[in-house]
Amino acid sequence: MRTIKFLLEKEFRQIFRNRAILILIMVLPVMQLIILPLAADFEIKNINLSVVDHDHSPYSRQLISKITASGYFRLQGYYASFQDAHRLIEQDKADLALEIPNGFERNLIRENSQQVFITVNAINGTKAGLGGAYLLSILRDFNQSVRMDWVSPTRMPPQPTIEVSPLNRFNPQLNYPFFMVPGILAILLTMIGGFLSALNIVKEKEIGTIEQINVTPIRKHHFILGKLIPFWMLGNIVFTMGLFVSWLIYGILPQGNVLAMYVFVWIYLLAVLGFGLLVSTYTDTQQQAMFVMFFFMMIFILMGGLFTSIDSMPGWAKCIAALNPVSYLVEVMRMIVLKGSGWSAILPHLAIISGFAIVLNGWAVWNYRKTT
Repeated sequence: MRTIKFLLEKEFRQIFRNRAILILIMVLPVMQLIILPLAADFEIKNINLSVVDHDHSPYSRQLISKITASGYFRLQGYYASFQDAHRLIEQDKADLALEIPNGFERNLIRENSQQVFITVNAINGTKAGLGGAYLLSILRDFNQSVRMDWVSPTRMPPQPTIEVSPLNRFNPQLNYPFFMVPGILAILLTMIGGFLSALNIVKEKEIGTIEQINVTPIRKHHFILGKLIPFWMLGNIVFTMGLFVSWLIYGILPQGNVLAMYVFVWIYLLAVLGFGLLVSTYTDTQQQAMFVMFFFMMIFILMGGLFTSIDSMPGWAKCIAALNPVSYLVEVMRMIVLKGSGWSAILPHLAIISGFAIVLNGWAVWNYRKTT
């Protein structure tokens, strides 16, 4: 313990000596946590819509008014021909084009059916899919309202209807910051822990102090612990600051066991820091360490379940996600913060992440060489 104490004293002096790095560690995650949840919003609004109305009937005007009143669409204008409306899509000035044919109201009343034509700009797949789904939902609702207007004893017997009242558990208002903040906090914690630990030993190699440490009787596990503990403490501070910002800005409070969440984060930080130290033992320069960590961080973020559900991935991607520690933290954060889960729900994830921590830190200790 006396040896580790001296190593910790050395590491903390190096950390606090570089005030700029210390400010970046504390300030940048807070700024990102404030900005990213507001920008990473899956709800699509201000969809540009061009309309070609050949009918100019009360029903067509009612349909257009219903679409623009939804709040999702922004009407670009009325056009005389479909070619004019389609030209806006080709110029990326419109996302959808709606063509209402001539005789829309007449056929709807007499024939009980009428087709409309929708063109979607699918260069942005997410916006195209959601925009098309929004418009189809409005058309179905318009169709249902028209049919209900026709229901009278003299015209046709009333048709049975089924009313669905959805209940959104754990996020009743479908507030996207509530969904994104826990996952983004997990990503920020991973990036800070991973990058800082990956650059630590490499920095000693570049400035030449690693040789001075190697000639001392310090054991390898003492050296790794001395590198790990300071950043483990900084990671806990950043995580606590993130929870405070989540409550202050977004009003998010953990609904589950806070102690269980912190215990999981403590072990998770050991795993991430161990991975960073492992990368640091394999690389010789900070540039190499940065590129290696960037490669793995891209995989961790994109396959961690934050933006894409792991259940919707192909089988081979699920196998990779099972080796991704970020996926377990993202899921546990959402379980505890939103769902209100406790110890029994996170124990399987805790066991897996503990295995990551043991393997990665043991590998880092084994791979560290005191001779060159």
